[in-house]
Amino acid sequence: MLKGFGNFLVKEIKELIRDPKILLGMIIVPLIMFPILGAIINFSVESAKESAEKTVALVLNRDGENYSKIFVTYLNYSLRIFEGDVATLEDAMPLLRQYNATEIIEIPEGFSSNMTERVEGNLNATASVNFYSVFSGGGMLEGIGSSKIDALVEQFNRQVAPNAVLPEKSVIVKGDIIEGVDPRMLSSLMLSQAIAMPITIMILLSYSMQIAATSVAMEKEEKTLETLLTLPMDRFAILMGKLSGSILVAGVGALAYMIGFNYYMGSFTTTFSDGKSIDLASLGLVPSLFGYLLLGISLFVALLSALALAVIISAFAEDVRGAQSIIGYIYPLIFIPSLALMYLDVNTLPFAIRIVIYAIPYSHPIIASKAVIMGDYWTAVLGIIYVAAFTLVLMYAASRLFATEKILTAKLKFRGLRKRGKTTTEELQ
Repeated sequence: MLKGFGNFLVKEIKELIRDPKILLGMIIVPLIMFPILGAIINFSVESAKESAEKTVALVLNRDGENYSKIFVTYLNYSLRIFEGDVATLEDAMPLLRQYNATEIIEIPEGFSSNMTERVEGNLNATASVNFYSVFSGGGMLEGIGSSKIDALVEQFNRQVAPNAVLPEKSVIVKGDIIEGVDPRMLSSLMLSQAIAMPITIMILLSYSMQIAATSVAMEKEEKTLETLLTLPMDRFAILMGKLSGSILVAGVGALAYMIGFNYYMGSFTTTFSDGKSIDLASLGLVPSLFGYLLLGISLFVALLSALALAVIISAFAEDVRGAQSIIGYIYPLIFIPSLALMYLDVNTLPFAIRIVIYAIPYSHPIIASKAVIMGDYWTAVLGIIYVAAFTLVLMYAASRLFATEKILTAKLKFRGLRKRGKTTTEELQ
């Protein structure tokens, strides 16, 4: 019943493997992409270690007695400590920038007397210390300094007296002090958001590119493109007609993303195991109306850029299957920066890597989504300008391609592999 099945299966496998588009898109690209992603994750881990080692803390010692000095000396073994003499926490904000510090440690009056009572056996006596961590964006490295200080406090308590020092944690968001919010909990909450946004943007970009590529490739496969090009109409009008349908889809996609993202951000009120809740909206960690507008524009121009690139590349395919395979070559430009920005804050990267990330137009919606949350609108605006200029160049290239007959004859040729594929079919016959 299955006579000849084995030979035919071998023939199909050989042809698929020898198809250059499949070979590149499904085998070679992953072999390149995943080692790069592994290097990015490894870099993020090493950066986290370096960040922990370089944690800088500003100490406000309101006590000044023996145990407070011992505590500061103990912290100084593992942290870079700068002591400040200011009356209020607001006055300490300029010192944070001056010393490039990410933590404020405030030792209140009575710390040493409470420590003395605790050491002498009074278990009801605890010495509270106020910790304030600067929140800068919610990347993987966020909260490293706070975690290190927690570990040092635990070590100090073990050596002096169990639970002697009681840390009272707060965060500093956009220069405002938010009392009673654990920076590690806030970081974990923002990290879940940082993972969801790149995944959604990856899906939008890849899906839109497939739509645009299939549209052009279908015209070539069904031989209707020749008829279109013979009509008495401007070739650029044909191109814009092709793009307009995809643009409408992109616009609907961007609008749907913004509606979903608004609901997503508004739903972030999380209660942790200790009974404390964190509402991002009340902390000012959701975009403003202007921020949403910039984010929508950034996503739209990135989608438009992806569509124009898909139209150009699909012109070199012979059919729909070939167009979809060729589009796969572009996916690393979408996936690598998206996955990298899940773990890393672009501002913490080395200058050369930062330039590469900024040069890839499809990384800008993700960068903008983080920037508008922190009120950094200029980053989003400059990204929109860059991606818009890149898109105009692509559209000009696409218009030049449609203005010539190359749109009908352009092909990506891999003659050696094609020849071997034909030989396989002949051997089966």
